[in-house]
Amino acid sequence: MQASTEQLLWMYETMVAIRHYEETMASVYLEGKLPPNIQKGLAFDIGSGPVPGEMHLAAGQEPVAVGVCAHLTKEDTVVGTHRPHHFAIAKGVPMNRMTAEMFGKSTGLGKGKGGHMHLFDPEHRFSCSGIIGASLPPACGAALAAKKLGKDWVAVAFFGEGAANQGSFHESLNLAALWQLPVIFVCEDNHWAISVPKEHATSIASVADRAAGYGMPGVRVPHNDPLEVFDAAGAAVARARRGEGPSLIEVKTDRYLGHFQGDPEVYRPKGEVAHLREDDPIPRLATMLKRDKLITEAEDAQIIARAKQRVAEAFDFARRSPYPVAHDALNDVFAAA
Repeated sequence: MQASTEQLLWMYETMVAIRHYEETMASVYLEGKLPPNIQKGLAFDIGSGPVPGEMHLAAGQEPVAVGVCAHLTKEDTVVGTHRPHHFAIAKGVPMNRMTAEMFGKSTGLGKGKGGHMHLFDPEHRFSCSGIIGASLPPACGAALAAKKLGKDWVAVAFFGEGAANQGSFHESLNLAALWQLPVIFVCEDNHWAISVPKEHATSIASVADRAAGYGMPGVRVPHNDPLEVFDAAGAAVARARRGEGPSLIEVKTDRYLGHFQGDPEVYRPKGEVAHLREDDPIPRLATMLKRDKLITEAEDAQIIARAKQRVAEAFDFARRSPYPVAHDALNDVFAAA
């Protein structure tokens, strides 16, 4: 499937915005967690600073989010993982409210009660979860709802290669195939399930091969490339909209940062990240766009500036927003009798 110029430019600018967002969050997250004059690593306080709690960032994995979401509409559902920002941004979740949620502010998507692993936006049909493998069953539910309503909406479940060994993976694929649900299962294979390499936890080289056991198409995208993801996702989304059932896509992608911020990454071979960054998909796409005369150097600079401004405004909004008041603690927690 050939991407249009509009889609190519959207994918590029969205990737730039995601990368700058994640790099900004990496810096902001450390505020207050590493006090001065104390040796780094011995005083890391996960509860301090403007963004408390754990933080999982997706720098390097942008192609998966944009290549899939380029085919989606507002009515389609996306269920992400504990590393969710790239999916949320690509699905159109407001960056201001998403960031405020991570800051624990009342203007956040969940009024500051969920944090970065629990981002919910019903308007844009996006959600995520900190539980490994938890994205697949809800995506099946959304797909079943679309089918019952007679809509051509699709649902996408993103998950990591480690989650492909969970029972929820197998149960969801079996159910989706049995009921011919309009759902696309997308596996981000970044090789590391926290600190465990794929070959030490998974009995086959390609998770996509498992699709055959459930009677659905399975495709492995071998490169961390948004255009290759776009091609594979286009076929799967079109198939789902036609009522022909689910598909499984596995994408070889790269995680440039640790499993979480503060991860010492002692499990990674020396020089691995530097090697991966040599084939960074963002400058690679920029080079292609310039080569094909779809953008000029000046237009590229404008795209980057626009993306950075958007991110800066989101973080400024989050910092300026108020914290929830104490008596709101139980609001939106229990259903009314």
